[in-house]
Amino acid sequence: MNTHNLPKMLYSYSEGWQDIIQIHPTVAKLFVTWVMPMSLIPPAMFLYSMMVTPGAVFPEMVPPLTMTEALVATVAFYLAELAMVALMGSIIQQMGDVVDAKPAYSESFILAAVAPTPLWLSALALFIPSLWVNGVVAALAWVASAALIYHGVYPLFKLESTSKSRLMGSFILTAGVIAWGALLVVLSLAMSMIIGLR
Repeated sequence: MNTHNLPKMLYSYSEGWQDIIQIHPTVAKLFVTWVMPMSLIPPAMFLYSMMVTPGAVFPEMVPPLTMTEALVATVAFYLAELAMVALMGSIIQQMGDVVDAKPAYSESFILAAVAPTPLWLSALALFIPSLWVNGVVAALAWVASAALIYHGVYPLFKLESTSKSRLMGSFILTAGVIAWGALLVVLSLAMSMIIGLR
């Protein structure tokens, strides 16, 4: 995927999206070249925040996590992210019934892979050890992800009208919020298990 098209994809139904449709990357290629590297950003930045600036953004653990414990938590979170993108592709495909569309899994997976990009990139804000800055960046990332969903549904699924794409986009966004919440639960459970094993 070409990253310089990403800003255009936030406000356009065609700019950037048509390039992806023409290239039509396979699920495997998109997963390996986009989802896997981008999904590394949040766990890596979480690890950085816990080890370099403990307590600045996330609550400080007492006693602090060891490097091994933090690595176990981040690996669990990374694997959950990868699974969630694949699952979201399937959920998006099933949601086509809402607007009488029959999207292929490959198109659904494209949307599932592109939409969380701002959320993945927002983790880079953890270089700034401020809860407020990270909160604002996360909120802006959610808005950007929503824009990608709303603008991606129409061209990817070849819907008849933008009103249908908004309806389907709303369902996808709701599912995405639930999925992101589930990822945070996975991270919390991993941390709880690690602390419980001490």
